[in-house]
Amino acid sequence: MISTEQIKELRDRTGISIAQCKKALEDAGGDLEKSLAALKAKGADIADKKSGREVKAGAIGVYVHATSTLGAIVELNSETDFVAKNVEFKTLADDLAMHITACAPATTEELLTQEYIKDSSQTIDALIKGLTQKFGERITISRFSRFDTSDAH
Repeated sequence: MISTEQIKELRDRTGISIAQCKKALEDAGGDLEKSLAALKAKGADIADKKSGREVKAGAIGVYVHATSTLGAIVELNSETDFVAKNVEFKTLADDLAMHITACAPATTEELLTQEYIKDSSQTIDALIKGLTQKFGERITISRFSRFDTSDAH
């Protein structure tokens, strides 16, 4: 029997719906780590299925380092403005800008393979796929730019 506490803990850790958390726990016999792995795999499958959908909305994320000498701007897109206006989506855009400032990826492909600076247990790609699962929409990083005043000519 899966307890409500187990479901709540899994939901708190993933942000995924109660129904998906309950099913993952049931399928894993109540094992939290197996449930997390199953939800992560399911997130990748969902993201693959949605990969052909058109993204028409989005948010701009911005980060400027405390020294005001480094910063980044990133365009994060979703299918609808409903998701693009979500606080968690906007926060992700800003967090990605912070990540880009700190890790200096040269391309979007490189960015996607990097370990997420706020959670090294997942890559940026896994983070995006997890949010695709949570929101039920395709999410993409369209473009970004990093600024460093030491590069100024």
